[in-house]
Amino acid sequence: MFPYQCSNDRTPPDDRGMTTAEYAMCTVAAVALAGILYLIVTGDPVQSALTSTIVDALGSDR
Repeated sequence: MFPYQCSNDRTPPDDRGMTTAEYAMCTVAAVALAGILYLIVTGDPVQSALTSTIVDALGSDR
């Protein structure tokens, strides 16, 4: 009656390398974000603001 056999075993396409590529892209994005944050935090205005906040919190003189 049915010339073709139906199979319920549907395997997803082979994408074993996909997770590796996704991890690589996330790592590159994280490194780029860390570099930008480093440049911002090591700038003079931010560094002086952080230093004054810490010194005020500790209650000591400069």
